[in-house]
Amino acid sequence: MSTTVADTTEPAGLSTLDRFLPVWIGLAMAAGLLLGRMIPDLDEWLDGIEVGTVSLPIAVGLLAMMYPVLAKVRYRHIGDELADRRTIVLSLVLNWLVGPALMFTLAWVFLADLPELRTGLIIVGLARCIAMVLIWNDLACGNRELGAVLVAINSVFQIVMYSVLGWFYLSVLPSWLGLDTADLDVGVWAIARSVLIFLGVPLAAGVLTRSVGEARKGTEWYEDTFLPRIGPVALYGLLFTIVVLFALQGTQITDNPFDVARVAVPLLVYFAAMWFGSFIAGHRLGLPYDRATSVAFTAAGNNFELAIAVAIAVFGATSGQALAGTIGPLVEVPVLVGLVYVALWARPHWSPAEAEAPSDPPAVLFLCVHNAGRSQMAAGWTRHLAGGAVDVYSGGSEPAAHANPAAVAAMAEVGIDIAGQVPQRWTDAVARSADVIVTMGCGDTCPVYPGKRYEDWPLDDPAGQPVEMVRAVRDDIEQRVRNLLGSLGVTPRA
Repeated sequence: MSTTVADTTEPAGLSTLDRFLPVWIGLAMAAGLLLGRMIPDLDEWLDGIEVGTVSLPIAVGLLAMMYPVLAKVRYRHIGDELADRRTIVLSLVLNWLVGPALMFTLAWVFLADLPELRTGLIIVGLARCIAMVLIWNDLACGNRELGAVLVAINSVFQIVMYSVLGWFYLSVLPSWLGLDTADLDVGVWAIARSVLIFLGVPLAAGVLTRSVGEARKGTEWYEDTFLPRIGPVALYGLLFTIVVLFALQGTQITDNPFDVARVAVPLLVYFAAMWFGSFIAGHRLGLPYDRATSVAFTAAGNNFELAIAVAIAVFGATSGQALAGTIGPLVEVPVLVGLVYVALWARPHWSPAEAEAPSDPPAVLFLCVHNAGRSQMAAGWTRHLAGGAVDVYSGGSEPAAHANPAAVAAMAEVGIDIAGQVPQRWTDAVARSADVIVTMGCGDTCPVYPGKRYEDWPLDDPAGQPVEMVRAVRDDIEQRVRNLLGSLGVTPRA
């Protein structure tokens, strides 16, 4: 059985900002470094604009970056993500057992002769990402709801465990191994304050925006009109944050090129090992693409703002520990941007080369956004033409309240009644039982499962269209259903 998957690596209509994102990030890094070198007091001026130990310019950039991403999250489905204990446990193990242990090992392997940089690198490994990871997850078409849940869980663990893990990896474990030890005196409130600002504020704004927007204008307006308008703000915030960050630390980086290279090597190994290891682990556990992607990016990313703040507060702004924290985003940003493209390349190849043998009778799942028009018409045609020879399912990522009246009327003209069909959200169980999954415009919200045959039908959305326009979509779907049934060995009814 052949497998057809839509290539989503370069979506249609991709904006210039999205298409050339690596270029803009590279220019932002270069601009920050140049500004830091050309304006000698710029780093002191920017660093002086802070609330407590939180840099205000970086806070503004991170908030602008995170708000649009968190506004996209469908919070009513958060409970479904929390119920997936397998994914949650996998993420916790990767973030709080594997990640810190791997960074500790790499720090001692590559920086055994540089104690300050070694300690700084270990501090970076303890700070799990709660901000920029949401951007990488979104760009790679990861699961937004799962990403928000994993970030929230990591935030709680970070408040509780950061100081404990710092004590363990800098004092206890080295003493057990006969290595040099160090102290890390960090208050819980300093970490909690960072979490509340960088996650709590945009999270509250995202929840409030969705609640008010959907209540006043409806889900369709919120998803199709409002979110596309605020979407670019996230990338503008990302670029601003990068410029400010590199302007703040530009002198440190350019004055110590050898130290930068020494620290960059273990960081490269760390990011690659954590991301690929997590991505492969998700595949081996049978996770859909979007969920494995969320797990991989949350495991690989680090909270550079927290790591730098801790290093400066404990060891001083000019310390080697602070320099190591500064080098973190210098390596992390371009590497994780590259891994976004690796993930998008892997997405259409997520299924094994040999698809699963079809069941008897074969099962087909039709997916669109609202499960009100295209997927309902496709399911109606399949039931009509297959005559019971195929198990038919349909679902949506954000189900509407009722079927599209124009679609109902168009199907009634050919003697097929879909008026009684109620739009519903696709479920994991149904998706896993399907032999063929047909997607129709649901984009990155559609599930991707190993071993499934995929087809993407680029159909016009009948939402808001008159019956005259929907008829053409209906007839297009009929021909596609006939071809699909033929590929399944089912002779369509005349």
